[in-house]
Amino acid sequence: MPLQKPWRDLERGTLSSVPDRPGIYELGDGSGTVQSVGHGVLRDELKTAMAYGDAESVRWEETHTLEQAKSLADEHRERLE
Repeated sequence: MPLQKPWRDLERGTLSSVPDRPGIYELGDGSGTVQSVGHGVLRDELKTAMAYGDAESVRWEETHTLEQAKSLADEHRERLE
């Protein structure tokens, strides 16, 4: 099940609003199809994704801990398979 958040363009302006906290994120193409799911410190992860041109859009959800983010990302990936 995808995150219940709106897609945002993966660009510099978006990164300024990304929290510097743990979380789960989805990277998507221009049509809103999920390309990958990841977890970690959101700002760091999404800066890397933007630098490598991994996707056109992104959505994320904060978590309390990195462990919680990893667990949610693993569950999320299983549902997408």
